[in-house]
Amino acid sequence: MLSQSAYPIRFEWGPEGVGRLAPLSGVVVIVDVLSFCTSVDIAVSKDAMVFPYRYHDQSASAFAQSIHALLADKRGQGFSLSPSSLLSLPSQSRIVLPSPNGSTCTVLAQENGALVIAGCLRNASQVAAFIKRHYAHETISVIACGEQWPNGRLRPALEDFLGAGAILSQLDPWALSVEAQVAAWAFQNAQANLSNIIMQSSSGRELTVKGFTADVLIASECNVSTVIPVLKDGAYVGASL
Repeated sequence: MLSQSAYPIRFEWGPEGVGRLAPLSGVVVIVDVLSFCTSVDIAVSKDAMVFPYRYHDQSASAFAQSIHALLADKRGQGFSLSPSSLLSLPSQSRIVLPSPNGSTCTVLAQENGALVIAGCLRNASQVAAFIKRHYAHETISVIACGEQWPNGRLRPALEDFLGAGAILSQLDPWALSVEAQVAAWAFQNAQANLSNIIMQSSSGRELTVKGFTADVLIASECNVSTVIPVLKDGAYVGASL
């Protein structure tokens, strides 16, 4: 019942949602708008390989060294989870991008053998078109990663709900679960004022106060990217439509 199994296109939240739906899915779309999936979109647009990693600790440094990749810094220091910092990333870089939300959901989805795609507002149309062209007969799960409360529990994030809805709104409406339909409707109703809504959201205001307004603006841009980041051999790389 909790798998939304009556519908081929489904929507859920966070790592628990991945654990529930990924084993039943051919494709899992990870949506972390602020900021993992937006950062992946920017990096992959430069032909980079992005390696998700769950923790930003010494093990991340060792992992990056083992695969001859850059390790993303903390936000505000060099190349990082800040999408604006990756605008100057050298072409064809290899970068490890730790994230407690988008990376974690990616790693969990990968463990179940599904095709994993990084979706965001910027590439929503391309991701939807890719799914319709190549995976129309698969079970599709779109996961809004959300954020975390200080106690580590999932905090549903408005921007991820709208990012998931942006993709779901362009897929077969008759195939959507009720949960997926509501996400699609939310995006459709917010679309005309999307940038302002995300700027005023909890996550948007948090980043703005910290001086990362540019990241929120970049992440709020909708359907401006032609990038389709697909996880292959542990790294997000660009796929062709």
